[in-house]
Amino acid sequence: MIILFGFILLLACLIVGVRHGGLGLAAVSGIGLAIYVFVIGLVPGKPPIDVMLTIMAVVTCSGFLQASKGLDVMLVYAEKFLRSNPKQITILAPITTWFLTVLCGTGHVVYTMFPIIYDISIKEGIRPERPMAVASVASQMGICASPASVAVVSVVAMLGAVNFPASVVTILSITIPATFVGVIVAGIWSMRRGKELANDPDFQARIQDPEQRAYIYEENKEASVVKELPRTAYWATIIFLLGILVIALFGSFPNQLLPLVPNAKGLWKPLSMTPTIQIAMLVMAALILLVCKVKVSDVTSGSVFKSGMIAVVSVYGVAWMAETYFGAYIPQFKTTLSSVVVEHPWTYALVLFIISKLVNSQAAALAIVVPMGLSVGVDPLIVLSFIPACYAYFVLPTYPSDLACIGFDRSGTTRIGKFVINHSFIIPGIIGVFTSCVVGYFIAHAMF
Repeated sequence: MIILFGFILLLACLIVGVRHGGLGLAAVSGIGLAIYVFVIGLVPGKPPIDVMLTIMAVVTCSGFLQASKGLDVMLVYAEKFLRSNPKQITILAPITTWFLTVLCGTGHVVYTMFPIIYDISIKEGIRPERPMAVASVASQMGICASPASVAVVSVVAMLGAVNFPASVVTILSITIPATFVGVIVAGIWSMRRGKELANDPDFQARIQDPEQRAYIYEENKEASVVKELPRTAYWATIIFLLGILVIALFGSFPNQLLPLVPNAKGLWKPLSMTPTIQIAMLVMAALILLVCKVKVSDVTSGSVFKSGMIAVVSVYGVAWMAETYFGAYIPQFKTTLSSVVVEHPWTYALVLFIISKLVNSQAAALAIVVPMGLSVGVDPLIVLSFIPACYAYFVLPTYPSDLACIGFDRSGTTRIGKFVINHSFIIPGIIGVFTSCVVGYFIAHAMF
C-alpha cells in the first residue's frame, strides 16, 4: 500500500506542478520529497548533480554563443539548408541529435541543439513540438549505439562473462541501424502530430499578447537570414564547432586521448565523458568570451541561458523526488520482475524497459537486467536484440533532456499534459524504442 501511495503522490505532484511551469514543477516536487522523507520515512535519493552540472556547463557555453551571435551564424546556414523543404526539420533534427550522441557517448549534447531547432521551427511556421520532442527522444536512443557509452561497453563485459562472442563492433552493428531506423520512423510520425500553429487555439491565444509574441518569436522572421553578422560571430561559431569535434574525438578514442583517473575500486580508467564534456564546454565559453569580447550581461539576459537555468531547477526538484521514490523500492521491483522473466523469457524486453524507467539510466538498467536474464536462461541473442529497450525514461517526463526541451520551447507546444502521461515525448519514444527492438531482433538473428 505504501508503494502505491508513493506512486500516487508522485503523479499528484507532477499534475499540480506542470500547471505552474518549470520552476513551479520543481517547487511542488519539494512537497512530495518532504512527504517521502518526513512522513513515509524514505531515505532521500541523490539529486542528479552530474546531470545538472552538465546542463549548466552546456547552457553557459550556448549562452556565450548566443551573446556573441555565433548561434545566429549556425541558424543562418541551418535555415538556408532547411528552407528548401522546411518540414524536413522534423526528420533532420532527430538525426542530428542521435548522431551527436553516437559520437559523444552522452545525450547531454542535445541541449546545444534545442534553441537552434526551436528557432528554425517557429520561424518557418512549424509546430516546434514536432522536431523538438522527437529530437530529445533521439538523443537518448543514440546512447546504446555509441562506442563511447557505458551502456555498450557494459553489455560486452556481461556477455563475455557467459562466453558469448559479442564485441563492441558486434553490438554496434545491431544497435546503430536499429536505433537509426527507430529515429526515422518516430520522426516520420511526428511530421503530422498536433495542430498547425495557425489552427492551434492555445497558441493563437498566447501570441495575442504582444509580450508573449515577442518572447515566442524573439526576432523578426526575415531578419535572421539577411542581417549582417560581425566577424566575431563567425569566430565564436568556429570555436564552438571545434569544441564539439574535440568532444566527439574524446568520446570515440577515450583510451588514447583522455587522462587516466582512479575509479571507485581504485583502478585507473580514462576520465568519464561527463566531466570531459563539462570541462570542454566551459573552455569553449571562456574562449568565446576572450576572443569575441562578449558582454557577460548579454549572456545572462539571453533566452538560451534563462531557459537552460529553468531546466536545471526543474531537474533538481523532479529528479530528486523521483529518485527518492524509485530508489527506495528497487529491491521489491527487481524481485517481482525477475519472477516474470523466469516464467516468460520473451518478457525480457519489457522488464528491461520497466527497470530503465525506475533507475533513469540505460547503463544501470542493463547492469541490473542483463545478468539477471542470463542467470535464468535468457538467450544471449535476446539480450542483443532488445538492447534498445533500455531506454524508457521518457514514459514519465522527469528526465533532464525532456524537461530542458520543454524549457527551450518558448511556444509552449512541447509540454506535459494535464494527466502527466499525455506528454509530448511518450508516443515518439514508444514508436522509436519499439521499432528499434523489432529491427534489432531481425538483425541479431540474421547475424547469428
